[in-house]
Amino acid sequence: MKLHELTPAPGSRKPKKRVGRGPGGTDKTAGRGHKGQKSRSGAGKGSFFEGGRSTLISRLPKRGFNNVGTTYEVINLAQLANVEGDTLDRAALELAGLVRRKNRPVKLLGRGEVTRAVTVHVDAASEAAVRAVEAAGGRVVLPAASSENAEQAG
Repeated sequence: MKLHELTPAPGSRKPKKRVGRGPGGTDKTAGRGHKGQKSRSGAGKGSFFEGGRSTLISRLPKRGFNNVGTTYEVINLAQLANVEGDTLDRAALELAGLVRRKNRPVKLLGRGEVTRAVTVHVDAASEAAVRAVEAAGGRVVLPAASSENAEQAG
């Protein structure tokens, strides 16, 4: 016996029933009965339908709100001492374990001191952090504002 000679056991497989394909079987109504909501295409009441009464979701009070502000991954100057290299970009900060969430922008804050000249590539930085890095002989590189944002600001 070889792989290509294997066949399913007799009676274990049943051909798919093709409904609505002419007389002599499930033709006209295709097994759905006559008329009514359940006979229509796209029929169904939805998973939260409760027979017409107010649904549970609408009986419960609203709570909380969605904050539209940007949530940053925060890095302080003191933490930069733990990262090796002269150029600190997102990849280097992730490798050092300072940036954990990949979908959030990174912001540099001014707590601590910078002991060496480094170039830091971040999405945002406080004025105090920029001053401290530049005083140590380094620089902070921020993403260039897109032309659309620049037009709105000016």
